[in-house]
Amino acid sequence: MNFADIESGLKLAYRIDDHTDPWRPADTVLMVHGLAESGESWRAWVPHLSRHHRLLRPDLRGYGQSTPMPGDYQWRLDRLVQDLITLIDRLELERVHVVGAKIGGTIGLRLAAMHPDRVISLSAIGAPVSLTSFAERAPAWRKQIREHGVKPWAEATMNGRLGSGLPDAAVAWWVDLMAKTAPSTLEGFLQMVPTVDVTPCLDAIRAPTLVVTTTGSQLGSANEVEQWQRKIAGSKLEILPGDSYHVAASDPDACATLVAAFLAQHPA
Repeated sequence: MNFADIESGLKLAYRIDDHTDPWRPADTVLMVHGLAESGESWRAWVPHLSRHHRLLRPDLRGYGQSTPMPGDYQWRLDRLVQDLITLIDRLELERVHVVGAKIGGTIGLRLAAMHPDRVISLSAIGAPVSLTSFAERAPAWRKQIREHGVKPWAEATMNGRLGSGLPDAAVAWWVDLMAKTAPSTLEGFLQMVPTVDVTPCLDAIRAPTLVVTTTGSQLGSANEVEQWQRKIAGSKLEILPGDSYHVAASDPDACATLVAAFLAQHPA
């Protein structure tokens, strides 16, 4: 595990997976995880992508092995975007491919719109463009986490997240991964979630963009996803069968295969 100083008192943890030929140039893929996860959430993707690309898997601020955030921290989506820009600056990376899942994909959309000169391509996997509909659920989730902890909340919400196709052992692994998140981080983060809406900036995205969703995602129907995807010039939509909204986790091999082909079409 590596660490980068993002600001005073805050370290961002990150992993680098590189199985490329040392004598060949290789692009870097920045992989952005979702709510209550860490860079470990991409583990099933690594064998698909790391042979031909250098993978950069950070733990977002507050998550994984990065510095936990206090419950009263005022989260902003653009602050998370800036953290990633700071990280690639620290690593002296001029441009990266961005792959994001769930709200990590939302962060990726915002990053591509704000910093078009830093993004080679963008893959948004199961990513919502607006989370304003969570205004009713978020307070109840915060209360549940305060009173009972992160694990019971993760268990109670996992069915919609991973759908009905995964075995119990896989679901238990994801619950345990999410349960490692500091409750204080989620207290503040879940206050930010209902304010997130990147719809107005979609037409500013210039990078080649791949959007992946499922036929039964609870974060938006395939038609609704297609409506916003079409606002990104030249973007491509792939719809996989299933009822998971975290398709990067429920169908990692299918998603990673799609993304690997997309990256091959758009080298720096």
